[in-house]
Amino acid sequence: MLTYTYIEKGKFALVEKPKPKIIAPTDAIVRVTMSSICTSDLHIKHGSVPRAVPGITVGHEMVGVVEEVGSEVTNVRLGDRVTVNVETFCGECFFCKNGNVNNCTDLNGGWALGCRIDGGQAEYVRVPLANQGLNRIPDSVSDEQALLVGDVLATGFWAARISEVTEEDTVLIIGAGPTGICILLCVMLKHPKRIIVCEKSEERRRFVEEHYPDVLLTPPEDCKDFVLKNSDHGGADRVLEVAGADDTFRLAWECARPNAIVTVVALYDQPQVLPLPDMYGKNLTFKTGGVDGCDCDEILRLIETGKIDTTPLITHRFPLSEIEEAYRIFENKLDGVIKVAIV
Repeated sequence: MLTYTYIEKGKFALVEKPKPKIIAPTDAIVRVTMSSICTSDLHIKHGSVPRAVPGITVGHEMVGVVEEVGSEVTNVRLGDRVTVNVETFCGECFFCKNGNVNNCTDLNGGWALGCRIDGGQAEYVRVPLANQGLNRIPDSVSDEQALLVGDVLATGFWAARISEVTEEDTVLIIGAGPTGICILLCVMLKHPKRIIVCEKSEERRRFVEEHYPDVLLTPPEDCKDFVLKNSDHGGADRVLEVAGADDTFRLAWECARPNAIVTVVALYDQPQVLPLPDMYGKNLTFKTGGVDGCDCDEILRLIETGKIDTTPLITHRFPLSEIEEAYRIFENKLDGVIKVAIV
């Protein structure tokens, strides 16, 4: 079968591999009907994910059809259309029972697909711990509607949840890439008093303005003054940092009011400085980490009832055989790209 594979730092390539087989009784084999490219894939390519294993098939955002299941898989059946979770998790360890599935202690726990084991930018994928890692797609929901559920939309839902957004809050989201927009969609479900999106790209600001006209917009150079003018207590009540640029970590805490929550979703290429003397007295709460992707069933219900729609984010579509061109466009942010579907 055709796969897109991590060869070495800076190099991915289309490679033929055998179709995966059931290894453990908790495995499932899924025929991939649609996958997507994530910024995390680019981090692997650039060498920013040390645990990524050369030789693995990349890709951790996908939907497909269940073709084979191990003897202990009970939550899906052959022929089911499913979303595939970015994380594999056992559901039984201390962290899983507390909802921290990103920290699952199973050998394959956490972000394994497309990082430590073969992922889904391929024709087929083996999903370990499938009872937790697969969610059935409702019949009324298309593959394209469900494509982002297992990763970037799960990230948005998780980030909005841990940020403790209330209806009285001014929320600042830094970054309007795919993850930032998914966070925006999930923050909107909380009905905060106002939402401000800070984005460098004029093209992406136009995208937000077109699709979410009630959101306030600002470029980074004006962000601090803009937030101050459009907040009630000297800064944003909740800040979600999604951009991961050289100066956005500092921008995030500088735009926060005293006693605010700053949620860092971005994956940085370089270490960030926590200048405690500069922020002394702001009494900020920082929340960081990888997504705990255990809300996929709820997200699918929200899609089914029309409360979340990510289809405007899918701006480009390519067959797997042309995935290198898809990566070129996505990595270089060409042609107004937000998300790419590999079909």
